[in-house]
Amino acid sequence: MAIISDEYFREMHNKLKDYTIVLIKPTPKRNDAGADAIIFEHARKNLAISEEGLASIICPVFGGNNLSGVYIFNVSVNEVQRIMDNDPAVKAGIFIYEIYPCKGFPGASLA
Repeated sequence: MAIISDEYFREMHNKLKDYTIVLIKPTPKRNDAGADAIIFEHARKNLAISEEGLASIICPVFGGNNLSGVYIFNVSVNEVQRIMDNDPAVKAGIFIYEIYPCKGFPGASLA
């Protein structure tokens, strides 16, 4: 493991940036007829969010019954709420979401 000096830690800590984490959770409507078509539009919107640079990370979660996706947005909590409230699957009641403000190091990414 890397050794982090106090000086380097302070320098990096000062670079922390605000982000917003969103957890997407399925509702019982996830299994309704027609839900897959709405989720397809939800995924299309996710690609647009990514292409616009609004979120750094968008990860669908598979195999779990309680979690369907994780986002890390680069915009404010209020902007994220507006985006998520207009998501087709949220509007249809297929997904609900939770928002968590957080901090992270700019430039962090998936390997």
